[in-house]
Amino acid sequence: MSVAQVFDKLEQNFNADAAEGLDLVFQFDIEDDKTYHLVINDGTCKLHEGAHDDPSVTLIMNAETLQGIVSGETDGMQAFMAGQLRAEGDMMLATKLGELFKMG
Repeated sequence: MSVAQVFDKLEQNFNADAAEGLDLVFQFDIEDDKTYHLVINDGTCKLHEGAHDDPSVTLIMNAETLQGIVSGETDGMQAFMAGQLRAEGDMMLATKLGELFKMG
């Protein structure tokens, strides 16, 4: 599965109810691919290719780690502890990803 397909799957598994009233930008710097960002705004989710001017949180990982987290095979917190995932900005927002998207 390509990185673009992983993000398509993520977008399809978006939980709009969990995003009510939120205004966030999750940026994903995929080290061996491109940068993408997801704009979450009051129950909507929009995927964009490229960097955002002011992301709420930036998650830095390789494509394999991204695929593992989205498929549910890799626990995001374990990937973070193992150094496979780095976060810049509001790190607590990274924990919201599991609420906003159905993983696995």
